[in-house]
Amino acid sequence: MRIPHSRKRFFFMLFALLTCSAVSLSQENAAPLSGTAPQAQQILFADDFKHGLSNWSIELEKPGHVEAINGVLDIDVPAGATLWFKTKLQGPLLIEYHAKVIAQGGPNDRVSDLNCFWMATDSRTPDDLFASPRHGSFAEYNSLLTYYVGLGGNGNTTTRFRRYIGSAKDRPLLPQNDLSDASNLITPNRADLIQLFAQDNSIYYSRNSQRIFHYQDAQPYTSGWFALRTTKNHMQITDFKVYRLR
Repeated sequence: MRIPHSRKRFFFMLFALLTCSAVSLSQENAAPLSGTAPQAQQILFADDFKHGLSNWSIELEKPGHVEAINGVLDIDVPAGATLWFKTKLQGPLLIEYHAKVIAQGGPNDRVSDLNCFWMATDSRTPDDLFASPRHGSFAEYNSLLTYYVGLGGNGNTTTRFRRYIGSAKDRPLLPQNDLSDASNLITPNRADLIQLFAQDNSIYYSRNSQRIFHYQDAQPYTSGWFALRTTKNHMQITDFKVYRLR
């Protein structure tokens, strides 16, 4: 049986419409970071970890091993540790680095707390982050105005995004920024690309180009310092870069 030309055209248009709709739904549900986040324009700062720790200020709760050699920043600590990049950063920007949490049977190989602060200032001394001394204990950082992500694993079963408000007691946590599914926790011995975006009121955190958090901030932190943070953990950082965003 022959199908009239007008009917053929109708079925063709219907098929094309359904196909486009399916593609759009698939792309929306996938929610990758690529194509949705700002694009890097130029490198502002970089550390290849071949020339020591001169770019970093280290705060340790207890003595531990922190060394930059042969292209790797190795952090092996029995308690709280924060490593501040000494240069104050101005947005819009992207901070990225590769991070590996080590599980090889060492005394601190806990596979937990791959954490970071960015766009951080201290509410007590806004112009100088280092004017008020800290010693690595986590509660000492409550005075910060900053974005924070704690990537969990092992006994720490959550991954969380917080916007610190400089309060000694209150660190707000929205329900949608408190994640516990396995896909958002640490995979040991795997080098992950971590990317932190701050552009105007849009704040992103991604791992391996998959967006984990996107926060729209009505009063964004547009400048400040960056830090790596962990506690009783062994992790390695490579290829640290800061980019200007378009």
